[in-house]
Amino acid sequence: MRNKQAVQTMALAAVCQAAWLVQQVARHGSCDEESMRCLLQGILVTDPDKAESVYPNHALLRNGYSTLVEQLGNNRNPKNVELTRYVIGMVALERKLSGKRRVLSVLGERVGQIKRQALHFDLMADTVLGNLAGIYSDVISNLGPRIQVSGAPLYLQQPQVQHKIRALLLAGIRACVLWRQLGGRRRHILFFRKKVIAAAEAALRQL
Repeated sequence: MRNKQAVQTMALAAVCQAAWLVQQVARHGSCDEESMRCLLQGILVTDPDKAESVYPNHALLRNGYSTLVEQLGNNRNPKNVELTRYVIGMVALERKLSGKRRVLSVLGERVGQIKRQALHFDLMADTVLGNLAGIYSDVISNLGPRIQVSGAPLYLQQPQVQHKIRALLLAGIRACVLWRQLGGRRRHILFFRKKVIAAAEAALRQL
């Protein structure tokens, strides 16, 4: 993976994967842990030497690439409006975040704390997920309209599920940051939709 379109699409696939996993957790109370871990680890990669370093195990983004193709493709299957809403919400929050230096400074400090914690605890441990969720609640969610997550009330009422959802939304914001840093813009999704789909399909064939 070397060309600009490929790495942009990788970052956008990570955003889509975060949305897809949020939906899975909200509806079923759980999700594929390795796919989730892939995104959470990306939060901790704050100074990558190259874009691929944020998500080194490319195969774990399969669900994100598939979601991207399904949402942008011309197939006759109805689009998942819920996923689209989550993606748009994360992109909007990241745009708000990008212009606020003080908030970015606080975010950097909080992520630094998680990095130190991750030296002693697993990323999927309840205490780490709770702290990641706290970063989203305290630093990110108040920047703009809140992302309303739909799902099964039985699960949405559980603190552990709430923590997973917020941690995944934070991971999605991190992917949005990468996408923007690589030159990604919302208008590109509309005007270069075929190129994005082609890049996502090419990535899927290589997995």
